[in-house]
Amino acid sequence: MIDAHQHFWHYDAREYDWIDARMGALKRDFLPEDLWPEMAAAGVTGCVAVQARQTLEETRFLLGLAGHHPFVLGVVGWVDLCSDRVGEQIASFARHRKLVGMRHVVQSEPDDRFLLREDFARGIAELERAGLGYDLLIHPRHLDAATELVKRFPRMRFVLDHAAKPDVRGGEIAKWERGIRALAAVPGVHCKLSGLVTEADWERWTEAQLRPYLDVLFDSFGAQRLMIGSDWPVSLLAAPYSRTLGVVVEYLARRSDAERAAVLGGNAQRFWKLNTEQGERTQ
Repeated sequence: MIDAHQHFWHYDAREYDWIDARMGALKRDFLPEDLWPEMAAAGVTGCVAVQARQTLEETRFLLGLAGHHPFVLGVVGWVDLCSDRVGEQIASFARHRKLVGMRHVVQSEPDDRFLLREDFARGIAELERAGLGYDLLIHPRHLDAATELVKRFPRMRFVLDHAAKPDVRGGEIAKWERGIRALAAVPGVHCKLSGLVTEADWERWTEAQLRPYLDVLFDSFGAQRLMIGSDWPVSLLAAPYSRTLGVVVEYLARRSDAERAAVLGGNAQRFWKLNTEQGERTQ
């Protein structure tokens, strides 16, 4: 099993100002030695570390951790995709074999059509030339722009983080579903089954509340374009690591062996071309 989405950080209140008063449990360091026991207990052999700060130092930090911990199979980092020097920034990381993609925190941009900016599109083209993937971190209101973007780059590898963060807490599904189905209709776009527990009520969510959203995602993307992910440590706000992953594992119990193998690790391995032999070793 491969956890397709998690984070590491040395906590600093200034650098992680999105961690507010409700998120006191996140106000500490979270590093590979904290995650590995949780992974091992849940039967997870490898993970993909995803950026949480929009700095080049963040990318260097994550690659450094991946270099020292074999179970960190890949890194989704950050470069300034709107910069005239984005090609140079990408090239500066070219020697790192575990760099598999990049991400920008589009959900926090004031422009809901940020994904369609010409300078951003030039950055995506540079990622495509470098053979790297791109993580879409968006809210439901950005799905139309995301669909437009991925259609412009039919050979680029895109993966949607956290299923675009549906409003599970409020029970809204119809508008989100329309956007998801339009995005999933573009061949090759993948989606992570991550972050759903923190979009629900942290204290009172149930597996039954999440099932309709999983039904839409499996029907839209199919099992061959979905990946299990935890969003650890953010997911700890709503559930322990094993329970977060257990939502998807239990949902898959009704599926075929081939579908389970794809969602639980095979799709992530193929999408990012991960060397999973490294994940079979411990720290």
